[in-house]
Amino acid sequence: MSGKIINLRQARKTRARDEKAAQAAENRLHFGRSKAQKRLESDARDRQDKTLDGRHLGDGSASDTGADHPPKA
Repeated sequence: MSGKIINLRQARKTRARDEKAAQAAENRLHFGRSKAQKRLESDARDRQDKTLDGRHLGDGSASDTGADHPPKA
């Protein structure tokens, strides 16, 4: 029994800390984006929204669909 004596509480905390650090590194790879990447994606989304809004024909109200006029028979 010439092994090293360790404090089990400290060993558990160290192991948990190491596991959290590994999980954080994995999350940074998976979810992490730089500010520039976020801005580029936001700008692209805004351009797409403006393009779609520019091609919008109406809001679907009665005045846009002609529902206020009686049907032709």
